[in-house]
Amino acid sequence: MYAKAYGIIETLAPLHVGASAGEESGNLNLIFRDQFTQTGIIPGSSIRGRFRADMRSGSEDENTWYGHEAIEGREDGGTTEAIVKFEHASLVWLPVFCPGQPIVWITCPYLLKRYGRIRQIEAEIPDPYTAPRGLPGRQVDTTKKVLFFNLGFLEIEREADLSAWVPNKEGTDKKLIDPNLTVVVADGDIAMLHDMALYRQSRVKLVDDMKKVDTEKGAFFNVEALPEGSILIFPIALKQTGWQPFEAGEKTEELYFGGLESVGFGRCQVTIGGKY
Repeated sequence: MYAKAYGIIETLAPLHVGASAGEESGNLNLIFRDQFTQTGIIPGSSIRGRFRADMRSGSEDENTWYGHEAIEGREDGGTTEAIVKFEHASLVWLPVFCPGQPIVWITCPYLLKRYGRIRQIEAEIPDPYTAPRGLPGRQVDTTKKVLFFNLGFLEIEREADLSAWVPNKEGTDKKLIDPNLTVVVADGDIAMLHDMALYRQSRVKLVDDMKKVDTEKGAFFNVEALPEGSILIFPIALKQTGWQPFEAGEKTEELYFGGLESVGFGRCQVTIGGKY
C-alpha cells in the first residue's frame, strides 16, 4: 500500500514547461499539453527534478527518496527504486481575461474529475456552463445570464456553488481564488479557450558582444506559458512516510519550475497535502 499525498501549484508568474529554442520546427516554443483536453501540464519528471534538486542542496540524501542515479561501470547500472513517486500536474483552474471582471477562472468536467479523484471529493461534478449565482454577468431574461467572455459571449446555463472545487490557502479557510468568479465549460471547448488565455511573449536573440540581432542562429522566436494565477494539482505516492520536501514543519514553499526563470518565468507557490 502507498501513502497518498498531493501537491497544489499556484503560478505566481508565467510558467513555461515545454520546448526550448531550437527544438521546434517553427518559431513558437510550445508548452507540454494533456493529450485529451489539450491543456497545459507539468510532467512528473519536471516536478521530481525540482524536488530532488532542492533536497540535494540540503542535508538529506536525495538518493533515498528519489532513487539512485545510474553509476558508470556498474553492471546493473546502480539505480534504485524511488520511495516517492510523482504524476504530472494538470490544470484545475485557468484564468481568462473577461472585460469588466477582469478575470474569470475556467475549468471543465474532465479536469475536475481528476482533481476530485486526487482530493477524494465526493460532490457531483458540475455540468458544462455552470457558474455560481454570484458571478457578475449580463442578465438577458429571467433565467439566463451571459458573460462577455474573451473574444465572444458565453451563456451560463446552470447555477451552482463551485466552492468545493476550489482549493484552500494552506492553513486557512480562504480559497486560492474567488469561487464567485469561476465557470465550468465543456470538455470540447476548453482547448480553444485555453489557447486564447495563454501568456505569449516574443523574444529576440542578440549576438553575444553587441546589441544586434543574431541572424545566423535564429534571431526571432516566441514562447507560450500558463498565465499567472493558474491552479494545478499533482498526485504523490510514497512507499513509506517521513518525506520532508520543505523546511521542517512547512507545508508550502515557493519553487521554480520550467525554463526562463531568470527572465520572469516559473515562480510558483507549491503546497503539499495528504499523508506523507
